[in-house]
Amino acid sequence: MNGAQDLGGAHGFGPVVPEPDEPVFHADWERRVFAMAMAMGFTGAWNLDGSRATRESLPPAQYLASSYYEIWLAALEKQVAATGLATPDEIAAGRASEPARPVARVLARDGLEARFRAGFPSSREPAAPARFAVGDIVLARNAHPTGHTRLPRYARGRRGRVERVEGAFVYPDTNAYQAGENPTWLYTVSFTAQELWDASGDPGGIVTVAAFEPYLEPA
Repeated sequence: MNGAQDLGGAHGFGPVVPEPDEPVFHADWERRVFAMAMAMGFTGAWNLDGSRATRESLPPAQYLASSYYEIWLAALEKQVAATGLATPDEIAAGRASEPARPVARVLARDGLEARFRAGFPSSREPAAPARFAVGDIVLARNAHPTGHTRLPRYARGRRGRVERVEGAFVYPDTNAYQAGENPTWLYTVSFTAQELWDASGDPGGIVTVAAFEPYLEPA
């Protein structure tokens, strides 16, 4: 979707200034929000792509005025309410008013570190051969879906070159809405900065984008 989160190439937000020795969390509440998001995601009530899509669906004014973990918390509250795991009134009160709804899985402390260090790989067996090969010139589709997509707005309609064929992975555009994993080929595609931003682009600049096959067509 063309939401507030898609800031690549946008003006007016100032330079990116990295924080020296930035901690993982700046406050204890951020640590708690991260833990709650991981625990609730583990239940299977939604998936990683669904979490991203929900964060993107926040109103632009709210999204841009919120810190990173404020966005996570707002999206988590929205998901919990949407799946019936808590009511808006319970969230506002900070306590349950009716029996908890059963969940498929519970994230227990025992084995927690080992489970997360193992990761949650999204690679899958492809259903068909890859459409593109290294060196192919491709065009990123100029599509503007209202739902989740991983194709940045600044690359749409632009010509690039396939640098790597990464394999087949869960397709986030459908998985976000529980519409199937639909394993899809993923490519690393390079674009020159001037292809993306014309004369204002760095003459020697290259931007690479991880692009799923449905995002691309032959140039």
